[in-house]
Amino acid sequence: MKTKFLLPIIALGLFAACNDDSSSPAAPADQNQPVVVDPAQQTDPATDPAQTPTDPATDPATTDPAVTDPTVTDPTVTDPTQTDPSTDPVVTPDPVTPPAGSGCSAIARTNLTVPAVPNEVSATGKYNYYGAELSGKDQFKYGRFEACMKMVSIPGSVSSMFLYYDDSYRNGSYVWNEIDIEVLGKGGTSWQSNIITREGDESIKKNTSSEAIHEYGFDATEGFHLYAIIWTPDYVAWEIDSVEVRRDSIGITRGTHADADQVAFLTEDQSLRFNLWASKSSGWVGKFTGDELANGPQVQWIDYVRVYSYDEATKGFTQLWQDDFDGDDFDREHWGAGNWEMEKVSLSTENVVVEGGYCKMLMTREPE
Repeated sequence: MKTKFLLPIIALGLFAACNDDSSSPAAPADQNQPVVVDPAQQTDPATDPAQTPTDPATDPATTDPAVTDPTVTDPTVTDPTQTDPSTDPVVTPDPVTPPAGSGCSAIARTNLTVPAVPNEVSATGKYNYYGAELSGKDQFKYGRFEACMKMVSIPGSVSSMFLYYDDSYRNGSYVWNEIDIEVLGKGGTSWQSNIITREGDESIKKNTSSEAIHEYGFDATEGFHLYAIIWTPDYVAWEIDSVEVRRDSIGITRGTHADADQVAFLTEDQSLRFNLWASKSSGWVGKFTGDELANGPQVQWIDYVRVYSYDEATKGFTQLWQDDFDGDDFDREHWGAGNWEMEKVSLSTENVVVEGGYCKMLMTREPE
């Protein structure tokens, strides 16, 4: 049984990560809930994280044209929503530090049952492979996005949480906006953060990408951890277990295209998504063989998702809703399931399973 509880929400760039009590999926936030002040608006040096191995998805020339990998894009559009810090009121929150061992990683879980799926052996040794995507229907312009998850890492896999402008894949005159957290198939002890942009110019064939690899200090496939993306007009930040591990501030530039300042170029509303798939790029994630599926599916577990709005005037976050995945299906007001090709796999709607208080995204195989 998993026990859920809710702590007061106070953002200091460090959020206490914990399960909520028995609130229903997509329960609206209390209207009297105090606005949480974002301390990250204090002056902070902008540091460009070290560049790490390039995701081949950033180059359409090396990507299967049938694949829409929401992990890669670049234009110089000034964000009109940005405010002048010199004119904003300075609000100093009370400091809050999550206690050691707190949050979703500290909750005892005894009901991690892998869904029963057919697992036939192919007489020819050939299989079709299937992944999963939980696709958000809500559109957001800034906010804080948290998920308590147990990730997957087998050779060739990508286990992710990301924000994505839904028309990015159209290319041409459409811009690309995306912010990623990805656990890659080369091992569960590290993960990749990324911003992907591309300006809406048909002559621009490559996305601007800023991958960085971060070491956990633990294996993310062996337990649950709290992952968070924070997106504001002034910065994008990534957190693991309420610890900020990377921040890109407005003004950091990469390349010479209009989207060189990636944070400023994140101008489109984005949806929150999660997926589990396999890449063709062995250099990026290892070589996918599917052998790890011989004994059953691989599972990316999502315990809960929390979504917060961002107030540009107060620099604070307020919880909008939380989904605990109670019941026997995902909340179709907030979510859909992917059904398209992702390089080595086809995304199957049947591979998004809600049961036992979890959303389970499966990677499976079937004989050809």
